[in-house]
Amino acid sequence: MRDTDTRSQMARVRGLGSAKEGVQHWWMQRLTAVALVPLSVWWVAGMVAHTGAGHADAAAWIAHPINATLTIVTLAMVFHHGQLGLQVVIEDYVHSEGAKLALLIAVKLLALLLAVAGSLAVLRLMLVGVS
Repeated sequence: MRDTDTRSQMARVRGLGSAKEGVQHWWMQRLTAVALVPLSVWWVAGMVAHTGAGHADAAAWIAHPINATLTIVTLAMVFHHGQLGLQVVIEDYVHSEGAKLALLIAVKLLALLLAVAGSLAVLRLMLVGVS
């Protein structure tokens, strides 16, 4: 039986090779991108429909349960998709391992923070209304 491992002997000793996470990352980027197409069209159409309307009317539209749910899903997809894209850029172009790790953590935390803040704003509109 022939050895099919194409890595160098040093790479085998160090355990270097596929981390088996690239395909999942690639699929998540594609799925979030596909999900953002109809969500973005819906969001832009909703905002265009409320052009010239007052703040209270736009807030009431967002506060509707279906629109609030779709807005929260849109926020989650936008920030997750952005975080995935920035992760690839950081992994490809930042060569210092310490800086790379710090940036990856910062980007993930910032994306989470912004998604939660946006979701809380939508929930506040939905539960409390415009004040």
